[in-house]
Amino acid sequence: MDTIRVTQTSKSNIDSVDFNNLGFGNVFSDHMLVCDYQNGQWGAPEVVPFQPISLMPSAKIFHYGQSIFEGMKAYKDADLNTWLFRPGENFKRLNTSAKRLAIPELPKSIFFEGLKTLLKVDNAWIPTAEGSSLYIRPIIFATGEGFHASPADAYKFIIATAPSGPYFSGEVKVRIEEKYSRSANGGVGYAKAGGNYAGQFYPTQLAIDAGYNQVIWTDDNTHEFIEEAGAMNIFIRINDTLITGPTSDRILDGVTRKSIIDIARAEGLSVEVRKFTVAEVLEASTNGHLKEMFGAGTAAVISPISVFGYKDQNYNLPEVENSYASRLKSKIIGIQTNTAEDPFGWRFKID
Repeated sequence: MDTIRVTQTSKSNIDSVDFNNLGFGNVFSDHMLVCDYQNGQWGAPEVVPFQPISLMPSAKIFHYGQSIFEGMKAYKDADLNTWLFRPGENFKRLNTSAKRLAIPELPKSIFFEGLKTLLKVDNAWIPTAEGSSLYIRPIIFATGEGFHASPADAYKFIIATAPSGPYFSGEVKVRIEEKYSRSANGGVGYAKAGGNYAGQFYPTQLAIDAGYNQVIWTDDNTHEFIEEAGAMNIFIRINDTLITGPTSDRILDGVTRKSIIDIARAEGLSVEVRKFTVAEVLEASTNGHLKEMFGAGTAAVISPISVFGYKDQNYNLPEVENSYASRLKSKIIGIQTNTAEDPFGWRFKID
């Protein structure tokens, strides 16, 4: 690929940012990567100042929802080297999502060369405070116009970034969903499609109104099987066994999820990837065998659950010394931030 064109911003906003008190995803870096798909091919990517996008009301993104995204993070180590965590998995999943939503797949060179160029241009925006990172949001959406219900003929790929602190602070209280579903067999639950998240907001708000932070999603047919935790994959620990559901049409193939499984097995922990039911969790909680429950995803890494609710009753998780959640989170963050060995070869250095 030819050298990516860079247009520098005329005025940086970096001096207005308090990097020691960052929220999550609400402060944005100076630049973004853009690339357009037109006339049957992807064009040349370029880095431009972070700015608004102009679209016609007839753009198909507004009508038929062709929009996908990824979530990644960049970290700096003590020597100020920049690292990514398993970016190849994010690229692969972006194209898996694209294929399912009839969006043209993105060439690998555009994704990686564009991302590397952007991170070099905005390198000063990568936080160094503990618990912080540069959140990276690649997105593709339909820009082609028309009211006909069919795939668009034009798309835009963007990578925008946001220096961010922790996604969740503290433990989380969740409610097991009995009515609404996140996704269904044969659907797009395994894709990172924007509409998947839009459909979660209403039942999540109902849970928030009832005093919870998030929803535990169950299967669409019987609501007997536990599948995900909000926008994260879910793990439970019964006695000394870590359990998570298998990926499927309905469940996202999370990068953090598969990393947890690999690390846990390398640590000699018992791991089962299988379906598990609400009834099994209730029984384990009642008899004292349920030790931990946590969500796993890029934004939060691992988010421990302290209470879950079901049928108007709350169940408390015990306080566990040397919890699997804290142990595994420490291992992942150590790899991500280059403070621990990476026996899996997951770190990706931005030279």
